[in-house]
Amino acid sequence: MAAKELKFSNDARKLIENGVDKLANAVKVTLGPRGRNVVLEKKFGSPTVINDGVTIAKEIEVENRFENMGAQLIREVSSKTNDLAGDGTTTATVLAQAIFKEGVRNVAAGSNPMQIKKGIEAATDAIVAELGKLSKPVKGRAGMNEVATISANDPEIGAMVAEVIDTVGKDGVVTVEESKGTDTNFEIVDGLQFDKGYLSPYFITDPQRMETVFEDPMILFYEKKISTVQDLVPILEKVLKSGKALVIVAEDVENECLATLVLNRLRSNLPVAAVKAPGFGERRKAMMEDMAIVTGGQFVTEDLGLKLENVDLGMLGSAAKVVITKDETTFVGGKGKKDAINGRIAQIKRTIETTESSYDKEKLQERLAKLSGGVAVIKIGAATETAMKEKKARMEDALAATRAALEEGIVPGGGTALLQAGDKALKGLKLEGDTAIGADIIRRAIEAPLRTIAQNAGVEGSVVVDKVKTGKAGIGFNAATLEFEDLLKAGVVDPAKVVRTTLQNAASISGLLLTTECAIAELPEEEEDHHHDH
Repeated sequence: MAAKELKFSNDARKLIENGVDKLANAVKVTLGPRGRNVVLEKKFGSPTVINDGVTIAKEIEVENRFENMGAQLIREVSSKTNDLAGDGTTTATVLAQAIFKEGVRNVAAGSNPMQIKKGIEAATDAIVAELGKLSKPVKGRAGMNEVATISANDPEIGAMVAEVIDTVGKDGVVTVEESKGTDTNFEIVDGLQFDKGYLSPYFITDPQRMETVFEDPMILFYEKKISTVQDLVPILEKVLKSGKALVIVAEDVENECLATLVLNRLRSNLPVAAVKAPGFGERRKAMMEDMAIVTGGQFVTEDLGLKLENVDLGMLGSAAKVVITKDETTFVGGKGKKDAINGRIAQIKRTIETTESSYDKEKLQERLAKLSGGVAVIKIGAATETAMKEKKARMEDALAATRAALEEGIVPGGGTALLQAGDKALKGLKLEGDTAIGADIIRRAIEAPLRTIAQNAGVEGSVVVDKVKTGKAGIGFNAATLEFEDLLKAGVVDPAKVVRTTLQNAASISGLLLTTECAIAELPEEEEDHHHDH
């Protein structure tokens, strides 16, 4: 076992703070409408110019191992925020840095970190409750347009996101692809999405995005568990002869069979992926039949006397593209016949009318929405590869932000909601001693996003923070026009869910870091001299 190096109390926190600063300072320059860009070196190809917080955070490794711990934990804040809300990653990083730095100062001066953490948690809960009262529902397409435009910092993307979500509905499936030309447009294709991902991460074809993507694959829908590879071999050989990939959707693929598939995938790059079918019992069967109809395949079930070894190519479905992530699978451009899909939709509608149970009705409505909604495919065009990747990242942020806004409503943007909700919420908190210091840390930290937005716009942060604090509720700083105005009216809005998630994640990780009393890292191994004289 390698020897370890230990750092204690303030020494440990100081090094962790250095790492936090390195990552946060790189990310925070991108915050706000006048945020700057960051250039990432790529081992192959041209550098990437980006202003998406989470992408930058993922690229950063710091040389010193203790500093790197701080950087990686703050990176966790941005990726967790991205997973939950899809946007707000830069704000979360800025907040976490501010809370941690304020906290470290107080702990070094002799305050009790456990009590400070309690105060931080109490203040966070109070602000989250206040944000809930502040939020207003999104009004129609114009409201969605505002949210998406702010998130992407681009009116063209904003308008398209609003149109797409308006077309497919707030739970509709949207995929973003790179276009061959320079125009950005979208189309609605037959398709379907369900919430089960790949059975093994070894099926991934795009490690950067952690996705399995197959163009024009064949799809097998099988009712039971697949326990031996022998059952699969006949159909696998037929599919491979046709030069296509195979996606298997079954109740389960047992360990031995899964291991063999993975081994072939790794050794000979066998284009195959396995996914667990969604739902249970009769509902699973119905959903599998839906999928088979959308993709023009047949649901292989023993009810019809079909066995896995007797399956031929005609029974398999196909789609223009299949995208599988760890949590969901999307069929884009299913090759099913229009009449068959419409017939299935009509059948579900009739069942809904005759069903008594409200639970069954709800599940049938879900299936109906999936079948009739289709999949929206946004094709991103730009003059260069670099510009296209950057635009795609912003489009994905805007989609996530708009969905978050439809879920929990919107609040004034530009760091204003956090500041004004915090001011109101913390007045009512009755805390004492070091717990009160914890709440005070949050009071100061929630100024950080607005201060950073102002500084990136070339304005003195403290002056702006002061004006917004003493101004009327809802009046904030619009960094795009450098005016103080009613932000909801001006269309400068943030989804309440994003603001809430950024604060909760930042407070949670900072609280953990503050209560760290010892940090342990491996000592770097020294190269041994192997040249012995004989």
